[in-house]
Amino acid sequence: NHPDLSCMSSFRLVDRDTGFLLPPSVDEWLPERHLARFVVEVIEGLDLRAMIGSYRGGGEAAYHPRLLLGILVYGYATGVFSSRKLERATYDSVAFRFIAANQHPDHDTIAAFRRRFLPQIEALFVQVLLLARELGVLQLGTVALDGTKIHANASRHSALSYEHAGQIEAQLRAEVAELLAKAEAADGADLPDGLSIPEELARREQRLAEIARARAVIEARAKERHAREQAEYEAKMAARAAKAAATGQKPRGRPPVPPVEGPGSADQVNLTDAESRIMPVPGGGFEQCYNAQACVAAGCLLVVATDVVQAANDKQQVEPMLGQLAALPAALGQVETLLADTGYFSEANVQACVAAGIDPLIATGRQPHHPPLAARFAPDPPPPEQPTPLAAMAHRLQTQEGKMLYALRKHTPEPVFGIIKSALGFRQFLLRGLDKVRGEWNLVTMAYNLKRLFSLAGAT
Repeated sequence: NHPDLSCMSSFRLVDRDTGFLLPPSVDEWLPERHLARFVVEVIEGLDLRAMIGSYRGGGEAAYHPRLLLGILVYGYATGVFSSRKLERATYDSVAFRFIAANQHPDHDTIAAFRRRFLPQIEALFVQVLLLARELGVLQLGTVALDGTKIHANASRHSALSYEHAGQIEAQLRAEVAELLAKAEAADGADLPDGLSIPEELARREQRLAEIARARAVIEARAKERHAREQAEYEAKMAARAAKAAATGQKPRGRPPVPPVEGPGSADQVNLTDAESRIMPVPGGGFEQCYNAQACVAAGCLLVVATDVVQAANDKQQVEPMLGQLAALPAALGQVETLLADTGYFSEANVQACVAAGIDPLIATGRQPHHPPLAARFAPDPPPPEQPTPLAAMAHRLQTQEGKMLYALRKHTPEPVFGIIKSALGFRQFLLRGLDKVRGEWNLVTMAYNLKRLFSLAGAT
């Protein structure tokens, strides 16, 4: 007697051999309330005519864009980004099987679809925001702007400095000359075993071409930088001259130093992703990164505008984001207040917000983490007479109302970045190049928004 037979009646029968009496339905395999169902429902309601019209073609029938988009969005919303892992998930995961309708697009199809339709995803991002507005969970009154460094699909060890490029170029040219000399003397001298002069020459010529392209990129960047710095230098000199003319006195301080033309020895380019940049990262050190920007609506924590930039500094990102906010459909409502930390502060940014009809609350310096009790409950200071936009904002930041409103900044974009990086696990772009990375960041934030919307809809 088998030892398990005596107690078989106490357990459910385990039978993996008997086939289904009726064809199985993937619809029965998921709970009624599931993120995969929500993703499918939302994508069914999106306008995909731009994708469908250009996706048709002859030959074998293609997978429908709704199916492929659903796989991508659900993947990014649940931390599955690789096209190979997405293909595998259509076999291994009940949720992915449901979205894929029991079909299995291969990883090349998924990757090609992602690359091809990144520009169209931006329009879909706005459509998801309109849906959030219809559901009554999105209000644009107060938004907070922040940035986070996300690793490029390239190692900082693949970066090549201008000085080192020159040294390698000289070395390679010397080796080419030596190989050519060996080729001329090949009849009279023995060559080492395994040495193929044509192959060695071809390898070095290819490397020289790569270095030439890298040096050209560094020189072009240096030229752009010099033009920008020269304009800033001339503006500063003009301001000093105007001040001297107005006061009749020589300006104090040292005059600004004119910029140096040409690339510096430390200027570098990454050979894997030339459009990424080495940036300081939290915790110390430097990595090959992009600076991903997000404008998040307070309260609902939905991302309403995004960008990816090559500058590590956030100072220049306010005006582009104001343009994106202005381009949002009027049906989403009006942005009234923009919150941002001191990294975004400048008088020009404050004036740009006011010109756009938005009240800025941008920290003018580092805020204390634990202000004393007296400062927290101090009465509001008297408002300045005829204040400039900067003075008006500085006064508002000192009021109890302004402090409470600015405190929302820490509870708005930072949790979003934390969820994207830690919960979803998105810490590195898969694609390369600024335009493709911007499209992928749109896809990431749209997937986050759908997951957030799913939670908000369940709470209402």
